[in-house]
Amino acid sequence: MSALTLERTARPRRSRTRSQSVNSRPALTLSTLKPHQYDLRPACASLICPDCKTWVPITSLQTKKPKLVPHDTGRAGKDAAVRCRLGSNRLVTINVTARKWEERLTDGNSETVHRRRTTVRRKPKVAPAPAVSQIAAQKQTATGDEPGNGRPLWMLREMKWASTESAVRDADTRRAQLPAGDAPLGAPPVPLKTLHPERRAS
Repeated sequence: MSALTLERTARPRRSRTRSQSVNSRPALTLSTLKPHQYDLRPACASLICPDCKTWVPITSLQTKKPKLVPHDTGRAGKDAAVRCRLGSNRLVTINVTARKWEERLTDGNSETVHRRRTTVRRKPKVAPAPAVSQIAAQKQTATGDEPGNGRPLWMLREMKWASTESAVRDADTRRAQLPAGDAPLGAPPVPLKTLHPERRAS
């Protein structure tokens, strides 16, 4: 049977290290970071590594060359042991005093606590534009001069025609019962033969 191999996890980050190596990248300046991204208390001087986004102790804080300790990218004892090559042993420029850092941190917290919730103003709902067919149907409805209880115009016209249809048909019937030969006064006689005009001889 082959021996079981355990996966290595991230090593604990010691606050002091004897490593003499220095990262070749430019020094990380504290004033470029936000107050909540670093801690200047002597017991736990540390900051968030800009490369791996994990909290890393700052070693040699009282010396001329403080730097980040060698560290892994994951949590100690839980994530895989992957060394942060870009951020390990990087020099740190301490250009912010502990008192100034505490003031900035306190001011930031007070602003956050007293910040009021913004009132969400919802936009009024706008009715969608009617279709062309709906606009045409609205135009055909009865107007104020012609009340119809919301009935379409074509229905009102049919109702009016139904109410006058009998009187119109009676008038047509009486008109057809005129005696033969009678014609309206002053009207020219109607020709009974088809006229064929002759062409002039040229």
